[in-house]
Amino acid sequence: MTSTYLNYKLISRDITKTMSEKASEKANSREIKYYSDHISEIKSVDDFIGNARIFNFAMQAFGLDDMAYAKGFMRKILAGPPDANGMRLVDRIQDARFREFANAFDFQTHGANTTQRPEARQAPIDSYVRQKLESDAGQQDEGTRLALYFKRQAGTIKSAFGILADKALAEVVRTALGLPPEMAMSNLDAQAALINRKLDIASFQDPEKLDKFIKRFTIMWDQKNDTASTPTLSLFGGSDSGFDTGLLLKLQSIRLEGH
Repeated sequence: MTSTYLNYKLISRDITKTMSEKASEKANSREIKYYSDHISEIKSVDDFIGNARIFNFAMQAFGLDDMAYAKGFMRKILAGPPDANGMRLVDRIQDARFREFANAFDFQTHGANTTQRPEARQAPIDSYVRQKLESDAGQQDEGTRLALYFKRQAGTIKSAFGILADKALAEVVRTALGLPPEMAMSNLDAQAALINRKLDIASFQDPEKLDKFIKRFTIMWDQKNDTASTPTLSLFGGSDSGFDTGLLLKLQSIRLEGH
C-alpha cells in the first residue's frame, strides 16, 4: 500500500502541472469557463449571492461550499455593518477562509469594480482547481487530502485558536502531536494552551520545517488509519460539516491578535 506521504509528494512535487491537468477535466473546465465568462457581470453583493452558479463556484473555491445554503450569514460576512468597536463579523471569526473570501469580494470597498480585480477573477479559479485536486485526492486517501490542505493553509495560521476553528487543521495537528480525539471535547482555552506548549506555530512559515511536520502527520496518520479506507468527508467542504459551525460562533468573540 502506498504511504500517505508518498501520495502527498507525488501530487505536490509539480503542483502547477497537476493543477493544470485538473483544470482541463471536462466538468471542471465547464464551471471555470462559466465563472470566467460571467463574473464581470456581478456588480454588487445582491448580484453575487443572486447568481447561484457564480456564488457556489466562489464558495467552493474558498472551501466554504458547506455554507452555500447560509446566504444570510454570508451576506453579513460581505456587507455586515461594524459593531460599536468598529469590528465587522468577519473580523471576529478566526477561520481564515472567511477573511479571504471577504477580501476577494469586498464590494463595500471596491463597489462595482470588485469583480474586475484579480482577487475576484483569477484567484478564485486557481483556488477552485486546488479544491478539486484535494477533493479527488481524498477519494483515494483522506490523509493525503489533509496533508495538501494543511500545506495550502499553513501560511494563514496565526494562533492555536485559528487551528481549532478549522476541523481539518485541528485534525492534522492532533494527529501529528499524538493527541486523542477526545481532546476536541475539552475547554477551548485548555486546547489552545496545549497546542501552544507542543507546537511552534511560527515554524510553519519555514518550508523545510513545514514539510517535516506534514511528514510527521502522514506517518502518524498511517499508523492509526487504513489509508485505503473510505474518506472522512466531514472534515471538508462538500459535506454536512466542513467546519464546526458551533465552534466558529464561539470563537467569533476571540481576537486573533490577542492569542
